[in-house]
Amino acid sequence: MGIGRATLIEMPTFTDERGHLTVAEGCRQIPFAIARVYFVHGVPPGRARGGHAHRRGQEVLLAVTGSLEVELDDGRARRRVTLDRPDVGLYVPPLVWGRQERFAAGTVCLVLASLPYDERDYCRDYDEFLRLASA
Repeated sequence: MGIGRATLIEMPTFTDERGHLTVAEGCRQIPFAIARVYFVHGVPPGRARGGHAHRRGQEVLLAVTGSLEVELDDGRARRRVTLDRPDVGLYVPPLVWGRQERFAAGTVCLVLASLPYDERDYCRDYDEFLRLASA
């Protein structure tokens, strides 16, 4: 993918006449132990989420319904990724700036995080992020 160590992760999915079951296990498909789970939904048209990097935290984003675009930035390059399948997650490592936008109506984005919430882990100033990313 070329942005930090960000990568797409295909989750195992089991299908039969009852439908689909997709699995995401910490330290298996997810490259860390999961410490927090949250989801983003009801994002109004034209609005964005994110706009920060984590100093130590890692995340996997999954569009469990609907679709969204994620812009990733490692301080050297930027890339857009569309999430539109519930069985494909986007791994976002530390020190990758992320912004989520272009949410389709009804989208639910599930986020699996490696750390409990701690405001000190967030870098919300882009210039500070560039300094950290280049160190």
